[in-house]
Amino acid sequence: MNVTEALKQRKSVRAFLNKAVEKNKINAILEAASHAPSGVNTQPWQVAVVTGVKKKTLQEQIETTFRSGDKGKADYPYYPEKWIEPYKSRRKACGLQLYSALGITREDKQRQLDQWAANYRAFDAPVMLLFFMESAMQTGSFMDYGMFLQSVMLSAVEQGLASCPLASLSHYPHIIKAALDYPDDSLLVCGMALGYEDKEAIVNSYRTPRLEVSTFTRYFMD
Repeated sequence: MNVTEALKQRKSVRAFLNKAVEKNKINAILEAASHAPSGVNTQPWQVAVVTGVKKKTLQEQIETTFRSGDKGKADYPYYPEKWIEPYKSRRKACGLQLYSALGITREDKQRQLDQWAANYRAFDAPVMLLFFMESAMQTGSFMDYGMFLQSVMLSAVEQGLASCPLASLSHYPHIIKAALDYPDDSLLVCGMALGYEDKEAIVNSYRTPRLEVSTFTRYFMD
């Protein structure tokens, strides 16, 4: 498998097989991803690998909090406070594609709620990855982290695994830090579901569209 194949094969998977992921595969993924670039080689990533009983206990605590009406508060703003075009329309189209695949109507608020709650279980994947960094780090480290996260996901493809990055898991940093004994002043960047894709699941049957290169690129060439 080459890099282009891995890039095109990677997708956000929301249903996984009930099959444990071998620890050596997780280590291989993280070792490969550790070669991602970072400003002055800061390597700001800190990774928690959560499985089994610990994962079940943590996700139940998060989901219970979510269902109580507590929306949580992330350590940093991920999305804009006010959506503008064309991003507003892309966001809406993304949600509609998911709900359409699952047959969830706009009126069915309970199923919408249940589907969103699945984020906090990492879509029942056997592995929940959580990514932290020191709060002293600045915006550039988020850029570094993006390259690291992409490297994790591409390496997962090579290992025959599927993933889904989860900004939603950053909504409850106080719960996660307490459960995993991370410092209060650390920064929870995001989470990720990792496991073997359930290829029969309807939710995994669609792909979100990508822009043509010509729509986001300008050439300045002699």
